[in-house]
Amino acid sequence: MAMLDSQGRLFGKVSILDFAAALVILLVVLGIFFFPGAGGSVAQIGSTKPVEVDAVVRGLNVLDPKGFITELEREKKTNIIIRNQPYGQVEIKSVKLLPRTVIVPQPDGSAKALPDPRPDGFSTDLLMTLGGQGQMTKNGPVLGNNKIKIGTPLELEGLNYDFNASVIAVRIKP
Repeated sequence: MAMLDSQGRLFGKVSILDFAAALVILLVVLGIFFFPGAGGSVAQIGSTKPVEVDAVVRGLNVLDPKGFITELEREKKTNIIIRNQPYGQVEIKSVKLLPRTVIVPQPDGSAKALPDPRPDGFSTDLLMTLGGQGQMTKNGPVLGNNKIKIGTPLELEGLNYDFNASVIAVRIKP
């Protein structure tokens, strides 16, 4: 009996295409279960330590900036979203109102930052210090499966606010 007959069947019983498909499925299953690779989440590696993050908020439009800062300091907690991935609540350690400045060219050719004289009283800049628990990895701290580094965009959300900030400093506490 021939190994391959005129209809493309192996030993007259199984189609060669069916055999090839079964072989591919078997190899995929073996690859998944016996050679899984370096799977798992980045956040599962390392120990947990307190992490402080300084974030700057530029151009936040608020009717009463001082009242808003008082509300943030009273709440003491906010929800953060890192790269569109919800992390959960973090502690608001401090909120500081930053002065708005504008660069003014000087007669000698230099430039100087002076207080912004424009009457836009609703636009506010803030410096916020946030605290949470982060997993330590060899590449730095991780909050909610997202690496937290300078320049990482954050979204802060509370009962009556939702705005964006940018990380400007990360401190790992002992």
